[in-house]
Amino acid sequence: MNILCPTDLTLAADVALDYAGHIAKQTSGSVTLFHALSKKDAKGNGADLEKAHADVLGKLAAQGVAVEKHQREGAFMKEIVAEAGKGCKMMVAGTHGVQGLRQEMLGSDMLKLVRSVPVPTLVVQLYAKRNVQMKRIVMPVAAHADITPLLDAVCKLAKAFDAEVDVYQQLVDGDTTSNALLKNKVAMMDRLRKEHIKHNEVNEPVGKFYEGFAVRTIRYAHKVEAGCIAVMAMSSGEHKKIADKEKQLLLTNEKGIPVLCAV
Repeated sequence: MNILCPTDLTLAADVALDYAGHIAKQTSGSVTLFHALSKKDAKGNGADLEKAHADVLGKLAAQGVAVEKHQREGAFMKEIVAEAGKGCKMMVAGTHGVQGLRQEMLGSDMLKLVRSVPVPTLVVQLYAKRNVQMKRIVMPVAAHADITPLLDAVCKLAKAFDAEVDVYQQLVDGDTTSNALLKNKVAMMDRLRKEHIKHNEVNEPVGKFYEGFAVRTIRYAHKVEAGCIAVMAMSSGEHKKIADKEKQLLLTNEKGIPVLCAV
């Protein structure tokens, strides 16, 4: 499958390109390395993508992974979304984390981006391990009305890497599982079973001192050495602001665990 990898010519994008190339190799696919040019850069000769990512591009060429390099002038968010709609099946993007007070208040640009593109996105942190390991995927149970996009993305990645999937739920002491969560949990297990993907049902009890969904999920994923955490990009339920903050914490987690976001 064709994988879009947007670049801002930084180390974060370079790490993401490593991941994009590895996934492309596992799926007999290709990579589109894309850069949105500022007006100033567009007036010159554009950006030197080869120079910015020389080592990774050299490695991918040696492995037989085809990489097409595209760049054009425009606002980075708008142009990336447009490029993602040109036949790409997945996007792999690097994040620097939350940058400044504006993003703390309004949400990170990466969270906005993964909600705007028409394909699943693997968000890779600046400090993610270069040696890509995708032997385990942690998929928290979601309460969304339709989790098909998440299941499709997880199954595709799990099959490519022969990964094991943990269907993960936090059981808060004294709370009952909602009908939506229970329904989706059953759907997750059934889909993985039908796809012949190795999987586990993981119920993690949460006591009186609850640090929050994101903190607990990241801790569990780090403990089991997960290759990624898989979530729906949009928030569900009534507490949207809280849910958005939790998703932002996941995307920028300091353990460097990539996050697969489905739309």
